[in-house]
Amino acid sequence: MNESDVRHVLDLLTHAGVSAWVDGGGGADALVGHTTRAHDDLDLVLAHDQLDQARRALATAGFTTVLRDLLPAALALADGAGRCVDLHPVTGSGRDGGRQLLPDGGKFCYPAPVNGAVGGRTVPCVDAATQVRCHLGYPPRGKDRHDMAQLHARTGAALPAEYA
Repeated sequence: MNESDVRHVLDLLTHAGVSAWVDGGGGADALVGHTTRAHDDLDLVLAHDQLDQARRALATAGFTTVLRDLLPAALALADGAGRCVDLHPVTGSGRDGGRQLLPDGGKFCYPAPVNGAVGGRTVPCVDAATQVRCHLGYPPRGKDRHDMAQLHARTGAALPAEYA
């Protein structure tokens, strides 16, 4: 997903009345203010009660293939061009943050989104501290180390030992 793809998806969702904010590697890049690496997918946090609206909007752009259905935690959709959007629904107001229900019955709390930038445009995204928390609990991959190093350099976010 390049910057143009990200802006297009966010525009589709906004036009459909869906408030979504960028998470994952794209969210780390948004906080840095520019793209630092290629991204296979676009991770988005959105209000659970807007999930159906989001699916309809994304379907108009060809995102109809379900890659992973881990609802209520996540839903990954792909289009025919190999682009993927990974939706992370949260309960709560969305714009004020929310709780993601996890497959094991736990909850992950997202605070309110902050501003980042994609292609020079201001976009809502997950804050730096939460980005770091999202990268815990599994062995870091090369792209994870890259994202965390970029995030630390730009924002000063504290990194755990596995990323130091």
